[in-house]
Amino acid sequence: MKRTVLAALATTAMLFSAAGAIAAEDAALKAAIAAPSRTPANVERDVYRHPYETLSFFGIKPTMTVVELAPGGGWYTEILAPYLRDHGKLIAAGNDLASPDANERKGAERYMARLNAKPEVYNKVALGVFSPPRKYEFAPAGSVDMVLTFRNIHNWMETGPDNLKTLFGSVYTSLKKGGVFGVVEHRLPASKVQDKDASTGYMHEKYVIGLAEAAGFKLADKSEVNANAKDNGEHKGGVWALPPTYANKDADREMYKAIGESDRMTLKFVKP
Repeated sequence: MKRTVLAALATTAMLFSAAGAIAAEDAALKAAIAAPSRTPANVERDVYRHPYETLSFFGIKPTMTVVELAPGGGWYTEILAPYLRDHGKLIAAGNDLASPDANERKGAERYMARLNAKPEVYNKVALGVFSPPRKYEFAPAGSVDMVLTFRNIHNWMETGPDNLKTLFGSVYTSLKKGGVFGVVEHRLPASKVQDKDASTGYMHEKYVIGLAEAAGFKLADKSEVNANAKDNGEHKGGVWALPPTYANKDADREMYKAIGESDRMTLKFVKP
């Protein structure tokens, strides 16, 4: 009987400990999202991009090594950097400072300037190169817990099927066994035709899943947290007609504002 009581107490203590760890991780993520270092204009988009729900769905933890592929202007970097700063590691895998393409170099320089402007937030961010189809140098094989990419896959379509295979393969190789590949992408309605270059910015969910599965990933789960039923995926100027870009400027601006940002798939893949 005594052993049974002790075992029950030990189990209860373990449960309380686990619950406490989860609560601490949750509080850390909320604190990163609420950080005063974030750009106010970026914070305004939380209502469309749902960072807390999205990152929680992917299962992020502050002790992880995480790669952010193609971070662009750093919208998610603003959250990931402080969240991973003390106990984990963020690798920003983006434009190549040594690229032969002048526009790519400028993009890399802008991102670096943003990091350098707030060293108290970003000086622990590691940099890698993710420059499809030319160079993939962002993490050693089997060293990463999670790779994330937000609204980028359509940009890589024009590189062609062979390069897409190499690209997804580089992500797969970088991850540890059981590692997560989290994807958010503009979603094209299944009834519409997917063009080979994704020129509208939208992609079929089934197509994206197929790209990942061809690289060896298994689809673990999908979420509708970034869904938008108001978006039919059919706009002059493609997805960029919607906010925040408003590619058509004042033409039908109120209509696009009422729609909001795009309907998006949110997919969680795992490396078996």
